[in-house]
Amino acid sequence: MTIADRLTGIRERIAAAARSAGRDPSSVLLVAVSKTFPIEAVREAYAAGQRDFGENRVQEGLQKSAVSTDLRIRWHLLGHLQTNKARKAAPAFATIHSVDSVELLQKIDAAAAEEGRTPELLIQVDLAGEATKFGVPPQDVPRLFDAAAGCRAARVAGLMTLPPVPESPEDGRPWFRKLRNLRDEWLAAGVPASMLTELSMGMSGDFEVAIQEGSTMVRVGTAIFGSRYVQA
Repeated sequence: MTIADRLTGIRERIAAAARSAGRDPSSVLLVAVSKTFPIEAVREAYAAGQRDFGENRVQEGLQKSAVSTDLRIRWHLLGHLQTNKARKAAPAFATIHSVDSVELLQKIDAAAAEEGRTPELLIQVDLAGEATKFGVPPQDVPRLFDAAAGCRAARVAGLMTLPPVPESPEDGRPWFRKLRNLRDEWLAAGVPASMLTELSMGMSGDFEVAIQEGSTMVRVGTAIFGSRYVQA
């Protein structure tokens, strides 16, 4: 099966999941997670109509961006971003899904302003408290909203979460629902709606459940590209 075939299948599943929840399929953005895959795979997906691609590491994203300047790709940074790499990431990625501190938020904003860019930022919320995952505990998220109000270039547009690795798609549902409920609570508390537009949640194994729970961005890699590509 080709990448184009898999993309068609994923898009159909996204549309079906959205409709099952009474949502417009166009309200869900598919981010093709291209980490570890060669640029040829990205080009193949692009030829099949995919425009949003996600990378976990800044350096790999920069390398792929440099050899695909002929394509109109929107690059997303999905993995943890160290503050010392904010200057490189801010102008390179259209959306950064992993903002987890006020310091990082401010460094991205400063670098974006300097470069004349306006990246979209998502606050990574740590719901499960796993030691291996990054993110902001829910009680600390309002501090980032307050800091975002002072941004000059970057703009906070929503939330992201990485739930514990699921054994079945349904395992993610409580975590996705929790993030959506937190979003609703923060909206009710007066956080500007523009800061809570996006919910980035759901991956290859559970994106349909995430969509049913309100996800607006799903991050799908292996279901599009196949098994992870590892260089010899």
